[in-house]
This record gives sequence, structure tokens and C-alpha cells, in this order.
Amino acid sequence: MKHALLIILLLMSSQVGRAQPQTSLDSMKVLVGKWVGEGTSDVGAGGGYFTFEASLNNKVLIRKNRAEYPATKNRGAITHDDLMIVYADASTKTLRAFYTDSGGNTINYIINVSDDGKTITFLSDARDPGPRYRLTYVLTKPDQIALTFEIASPDKPDQFKKFIDGRVRRVPA
Repeated sequence: MKHALLIILLLMSSQVGRAQPQTSLDSMKVLVGKWVGEGTSDVGAGGGYFTFEASLNNKVLIRKNRAEYPATKNRGAITHDDLMIVYADASTKTLRAFYTDSGGNTINYIINVSDDGKTITFLSDARDPGPRYRLTYVLTKPDQIALTFEIASPDKPDQFKKFIDGRVRRVPA
């Protein structure tokens, strides 16, 4: 009997050491799929698409994004590609993301999902030097999202100005 109790206690203590983070990617499943749309930014009107897909045995979400802005009389066409990896950070029990793009930029995001699951906000980590960034997805219909990307200068890190305003819709993969 003593041995059985000891084995049960050992098994229970080994499970405590492998506890999963409180936060999971489940709250972000609404973004999984292929999305296309259009919007405006400081460089003008454009269009593009992005995908979110689960990877690494559902431990991360990977977003691939492409935005295209046609040439104007003042500048040539612009193409922007980026990659973002979303993950649950076990040490802080938060959702986080790492972003990098074709221009060599990187951003470390902390993610907040609203209680109703319809608003997902990516806010750049305040510890990182330089401007702050905020990317917000708002589910307006089951297959439609309004998105904004905002930037705040380093001297006013909580005063965001809209840089991109767009609408996207989910399409079959």
C-alpha cells in the first residue's frame, strides 16, 4: 500500500512539472484560413492576401502575408511580403508572435484576444527599441475581418496613428 501511494505521488509530481501554459492557440483559430482583401495605407490603395495555418503539431500558427500596391505617377509598384509565427509562451503564459518581412524589419508582439473572441490585437513589446506597432483584427462577420495596422513614435509610444486600414474575406484554400 505504501509503495502504491508513493508511485501515485511520484506520477502526480511529474505531471506538475510538465504543466501546459494557461494560454492556448485555440482562441485564435478564427484566423485560420486564406484571406483576401483590399485597403489603404500611406502609399495608397492596394490589395493582397494572407494565410494563417497551424504547424508543428498545432503548437504554432504561421501567417504568410503579401500586399501589392500598383505603380502611380510618383512611384513604382510596391510588393510587401512578411511572415509571422504565433505561439503560446509558457514562461509568461501569454500569446506572442514574431514578425519579419521582406524589408528586414522584425517585431515581437504580445497578443490579446477579447473575451468574445472577435477582436485580436497584436501589440509590439514595449521593451523593444524604436516605434511601437499595433495590428488589430476585428471579426465583423464569420468570414470577414476589418484590420488596422498602427504605428506610435518612440517619444509617444501610446499614441498610435493608423498606417493601414483594410477589409478581408475568407476564401476557399
